[in-house]
Amino acid sequence: MGILMERQQLFARHVAALINFIFEHKFACTLGEAFRTAEQAEIYSHEGKGIKNSLHCKRLAIDLNIFTTEERYLPSSNEYRIFGSYWKSLHPDNRWGGDFIERPDGNHFETKDPNHD
Repeated sequence: MGILMERQQLFARHVAALINFIFEHKFACTLGEAFRTAEQAEIYSHEGKGIKNSLHCKRLAIDLNIFTTEERYLPSSNEYRIFGSYWKSLHPDNRWGGDFIERPDGNHFETKDPNHD
């Protein structure tokens, strides 16, 4: 098994743990984008909604939509902070989009590509 596939499998286990954590804390979630084609990444890049080399293209990123028990969507990165902290605690290579400086993206969870720094 290659190093990328190993990382993808670890990422999937961490996503499962994060989803369990969300529900255990009396929130709900739905899955957002987990895979993105290179063509879609290019479009998002041109529209200013993403980057060309998105980790979604390597199945190392996912967007989760989190809701309160009253079905209110959490729109701000700050409301995702508890989930971002938990995500980062699962592995030192896990990164949370709420920490992004230029364009915080609280519902984005990713792990580093093992083939790049």
